[in-house]
Amino acid sequence: MTTTHLPTDLDIARAATLRPMDDVAADLAIGPDHLEPYGRDVAKIDLAVLDEPTAHHTARYVVVTAITPTPLGEGKTTTVVGLGQALQRLGERAVVTLRQPSMGPTFGIKGGAAGGGYSQVIPMERLNLHLTGDFHAVTAAHNLLAAMVDNHLHHGNALGLDTRNITWRRVLDVNDRSLRHVVIGLGARADGVPRETGFDITAASEVMVLLTLATSLEDLRLRLGRIVVGYTTDGKSVTADDLGAAGAMAVILKDALKPNLLQTLEGGPAIVHCGPFGNIATGTSSVMADLVGIRRADYVITEAGFGADMGAERFFDVKCRVSGLVPDAAVIVATVRALKAHSGRFRIRPGKPLPEDLLAESPEDVMAGIPNLEQHIAIIRTFGIEPVVAINAFPEDHASEHDVVRAACERLGARCAVTRHVAEGGAGAEDLAQVVMEACEQESDFRFLYPLDLPLADKIERVATQVYGADGTDLSPAAAKALREYEGLGFGTLPVVIAKTHLSLSSDPTLLGAPRGWRMPVREVRAAVGAGYVYAICGDMSTMPGLPTSQNAERIDVTADGGVIGLS
Repeated sequence: MTTTHLPTDLDIARAATLRPMDDVAADLAIGPDHLEPYGRDVAKIDLAVLDEPTAHHTARYVVVTAITPTPLGEGKTTTVVGLGQALQRLGERAVVTLRQPSMGPTFGIKGGAAGGGYSQVIPMERLNLHLTGDFHAVTAAHNLLAAMVDNHLHHGNALGLDTRNITWRRVLDVNDRSLRHVVIGLGARADGVPRETGFDITAASEVMVLLTLATSLEDLRLRLGRIVVGYTTDGKSVTADDLGAAGAMAVILKDALKPNLLQTLEGGPAIVHCGPFGNIATGTSSVMADLVGIRRADYVITEAGFGADMGAERFFDVKCRVSGLVPDAAVIVATVRALKAHSGRFRIRPGKPLPEDLLAESPEDVMAGIPNLEQHIAIIRTFGIEPVVAINAFPEDHASEHDVVRAACERLGARCAVTRHVAEGGAGAEDLAQVVMEACEQESDFRFLYPLDLPLADKIERVATQVYGADGTDLSPAAAKALREYEGLGFGTLPVVIAKTHLSLSSDPTLLGAPRGWRMPVREVRAAVGAGYVYAICGDMSTMPGLPTSQNAERIDVTADGGVIGLS
């Protein structure tokens, strides 16, 4: 075991020399006429590039997911960046496509999401804060619709909305638990109709998800129009088009639909676009970003939120259905500390130091957590995709522990490589890049988990049993009733998303490893018709996080010359 003390992520990012954006874009054969600069180091990509003929072949398409993460995360974003940098070092034209971080976690406890160490996307400050204003555009479009709902109620409610069955809340890109449940419309009659509602974080907005899945401006406008804001007393859905709101929302979002171009620490292209919640939504970057990359690169490396049970399943069953793109390989990020955690012998808490025993050499503890890795490998193979296990190595790791993971992968017939991109940049991920290229040469047999004409309840059960390992599902009476009503409203052919904890393969965050002998309870079902799916809620899922006792916001400040300090 060796210990290496790296500079902070922010210090590493600031020490980098940025390439001119025209040069970064040229790596993807995108000319200056299709770039819209946002300052000197960020640009939007004009969607007209998708209409340009290109002689370039279709890129290899690789999704990066992970084993079930600990509360601290296991390094998917930094692995995406490191793999992209390594492919570029090996002479390949590679682009990484990532979600934009939400400012809620940035100022909360998790921190930013630009990667880490020497595998980051830069400029770090821009990426983790306002970037090009896309999150603000989503917030504004979402809240415009909310305002028009309440204005409709105030002016007589001609559509007959049931005030007890309005599903459209408001959003804000800040962690604020006090806004989870609010009463609006108090005061004089002119101040609106009093009713209960609440706020979600912007990343949880359906507008964010449909922006992620839109394939054109026209498609965006159609998806916005299909948003269901609530129901009448006789059970009919009321949409954004019914309220006349979708056109104005599309105007607010038309620039946000254009992907954002940044660069990796080693100067390669990185497209950062959209940021839907991983717990209740798709947890992926945009279709538009991938469509740009797939026509102009040799490899597109993208990320799916949380573990393969959540992010990868939604990537395959939802995003790939929309984009029409077929993945060539999937990388499963694993760390020995996460595998040890899945032994059930350690307690890891956000914001607290790791237990000393977790860092001690113990191949036995790693072996006890291997069933979790086995399940994630099986999940990827369920979709006919070749898995590659990336052991994201920390300086405190022990070689004997890596050997346990390698041996397990060999037994399971899965490719495996140790990657040290955080400390070494692209050079540290070259072994992983070589293995990923080999996997991409193997012909895949990609398939969806379920056909769209399967009943909604059966789709939910198939995900629970074939992906999570449940014995079955238990629908609450309210959930079963909602599914029947959604099918009656014509939503039955939509795919499904299951909102559950990311800390377990099950719906119970305390069940570690690869739980067996459990059933998944579904307490509620909602329809995200504009985004194009129905989602089942299992357990207590908060769509508006709160701030911790000690939050990152307390440590972030600005210097006299305009520099940012404390960002992580």
